[in-house]
Parts: sequence; C-alpha cells; structure tokens
Amino acid sequence: MTAYVLKFLGIYVICLFKFIGGPVLGTAAGYSVFEIVIVTVLGLMSSVIAFTYIGSFLKTTYHHYFQPRRKLFNSKTRKMVHLWQKFGAIGVAAMTPIILSPIGGAILMNAFGVKRKKILLYMLVSGIFWSSFFALTIDHLRKIPIVSGILN
Repeated sequence: MTAYVLKFLGIYVICLFKFIGGPVLGTAAGYSVFEIVIVTVLGLMSSVIAFTYIGSFLKTTYHHYFQPRRKLFNSKTRKMVHLWQKFGAIGVAAMTPIILSPIGGAILMNAFGVKRKKILLYMLVSGIFWSSFFALTIDHLRKIPIVSGILN
C-alpha cells in the first residue's frame, strides 16, 4: 500500500508541471485508465488552482514593489496575444495540456482577465478530456502485438 501511495504521489507531482507525464507514468506504473485520469486531473487542477488564486496576488505584489520597466511587447508576448486572439479562453484551456504546461495555461488565462470560475471549469473539462484520450490511446497501443513486444 505504501508503494502504491508513493507512486501515486510521484506521478501527481510530475502532473503539477507537465500534463503528459500522468498518462505515460501511470501506464508504466500499471494503473488503470480511471486511476490515470484521476491522478492526472488532480495534478493539473492543483497547479491551476494555485496559480489562479495565488498568481493574481503575486502579480499585484510584484508590480507594487518592483514596478518593472520593460518593453510591453516582445516576441513571447506577441505569441501569447496572438494565441489568445485566435482561440480565446476555451481554446487556450483545450491546448494547455498539449502545448502549454498547466501553470502556463493558468497564467495566460489570468493575464487576459478570465474569471476564476471559468478558468477552473474550462481547465477541468480539458484535463478530463485529454487525460482520458491519452490514457485510452496508450492503453490501446499497448495491446498491439508489435508495440507490446517493443515495450516489454
């Protein structure tokens, strides 16, 4: 039981920073698809909640004390604005597990003023969808004889 909890916590910590780690490591640990979805979504939502609520506090505190004087637009901010204008909040939430990290998606949505409840809802739906997709895809790939022969 202790080994199970330690594996679960290890995968959870990885999912705080990189979403794809959950389905890959969960499969390697021998978890069921349901367990993989649970640990992956828990990791995603923990970092989203932390950076949604704590991030706005840190942003105001940083600007209050340090007053950064830098260029408003650089290549990185232009890409973020373009991504936002093209896809909006739902698109950013849908792409967060694939392109961005959970932290990056939460920060981007906060920066553009999306309400907290919408951030949490969109990221939860996106996390459930993508973790289920990746877990089921990996599970089906492991059933192919050539792939299972390579992995074992």
